[in-house]
Amino acid sequence: MTDTLMIFLLTGLVSMSAALSAGTLNKLPEDKRPDFLKRRNGPVTVIMIGNFAALTLIGALAFGFRKLDWWIPLTCIFLTFPVIHILIFQRLLGNLRTLFLMAPLVLVSIVVLYLNW
Repeated sequence: MTDTLMIFLLTGLVSMSAALSAGTLNKLPEDKRPDFLKRRNGPVTVIMIGNFAALTLIGALAFGFRKLDWWIPLTCIFLTFPVIHILIFQRLLGNLRTLFLMAPLVLVSIVVLYLNW
């Protein structure tokens, strides 16, 4: 039970954080965008990372609903993951650094979810 809970919490948090960061970066006005997003392939990279993160979040939720009580994933998706992202990652690192820190962790999360399904 503890391993399942930790897998769900870590994969879900990483995925939610990357998806929220990508969404926030895409919504920035042109004059406030970081230099990375002003490059030719910058917005495409952010969108692709955000899509992979969203799909991984759906996988983490399915994993959580399958292996845990229903209220744990439901509470985490609406309360815990967004609050931790906003209060910790977004304030400490900013959206761009959070996105690029979480992107490799999202890929690791895909493998971990696949192996523990």
